[in-house]
Amino acid sequence: MNSKTKLQLSSMMFLEFFIWGGWFVTMGTFLSQSFNASGSQLATAYETQSIGAIIAPFIIGLIADRYFSAQKILGFLHLVGALLLYLAGSSNSFISFYPFILMYMILYMPTLALVNSVAFRQMKDPSKEFPPIRVFGTVGWIIAGLIIGYLGWESQKLLENTFYVTASASLILGIFSFTLPNTPPTADKGDYSISKILGLDALSLLKDKKYLIFFISSILICIPLAFYYQHANQFLNEIGMPKAAAVMTLGQISEALFILLLPIFLKRYGIKTTLIVGMLAWVLRYLLFAYGDVGQGTWMLIIGVILHGICYDFFFVSGQIYTDFKAGEQFKSSAQGLITLATYGLGMLIGFRIAGNITDLYATSSGHDWTQIWMLPSGFALFVLIFFIITFRDEKIKLENE
Repeated sequence: MNSKTKLQLSSMMFLEFFIWGGWFVTMGTFLSQSFNASGSQLATAYETQSIGAIIAPFIIGLIADRYFSAQKILGFLHLVGALLLYLAGSSNSFISFYPFILMYMILYMPTLALVNSVAFRQMKDPSKEFPPIRVFGTVGWIIAGLIIGYLGWESQKLLENTFYVTASASLILGIFSFTLPNTPPTADKGDYSISKILGLDALSLLKDKKYLIFFISSILICIPLAFYYQHANQFLNEIGMPKAAAVMTLGQISEALFILLLPIFLKRYGIKTTLIVGMLAWVLRYLLFAYGDVGQGTWMLIIGVILHGICYDFFFVSGQIYTDFKAGEQFKSSAQGLITLATYGLGMLIGFRIAGNITDLYATSSGHDWTQIWMLPSGFALFVLIFFIITFRDEKIKLENE
């Protein structure tokens, strides 16, 4: 891959995840501060991500794999998304906010598969070439969190600014996307079977028992994952952690480091061990959150945040690489859309709803009983880990271009 292409793909990843990290992490705090939203309302707002993720494979399978170049669809979706983010930030009630964020996430979630598709199609050996490109997405998320933390938007209750800043970034990425390397459709336009038109052809991957177990585990592990995305920033702000959004960027710094180690770990220990380490990190992080505090237990909170690098890279990024390995050449976009459905769609849709109800259940006069809240996802993650260890047979994936 030449230097120009590397720079283009790195910039694409930076903007893609700067946009998401710039408003998503603090949305729960924003809704609580601005509209006094309940846990159930937070769940409803965060569920828009899952709705978008469930729809994503159909958009990708119908359009990106069949009719239009992926980079052009990416550009169009981000241009429309810029307007929706601006309107969401300008809302004056939860009722007016929700439709804009719902429409936005239906458009944004397919872009996660599209950026992967654009990147993978330029690579001869994705297991080696993808992590150094994807790490710039992590850098984008870090920069977004640092801006929020050090400008004091949480403490000053100015989190609507996060939507204005990310709307501007979405506009930039929308325009920039049309300059990315051409990524034309690969599927046969003449095949009009329902399964292919809707992108369901990637479901054929589930005939492989190993991939089916991975797919089921991906859905299940995202139930506890939803607790982190929906409530971690709210939790840290509620217990008095200064500059919580900036503190949470330690997780992305960790992610940036571990993603560079991922190819080495995959090659030495294999896909099963890598996925197990990722799931074990979820169990440990929630235990640390349950018993940490702002005081003598601050170190537990910090380590819990730092574990995000292992949680995300060793399960989700390695899962994307595993999916790319298992997919046939013809439907790589559909396959990435399928794993997006499993992780950010079905599992987190269930998880957001459960997390919202549990958070309301453990509400107190002074906030929430966070120890009880965090113990539940820790226990469930342990259950998924045991299930995966027992049922998944290790597999040697291709790590070098042979």
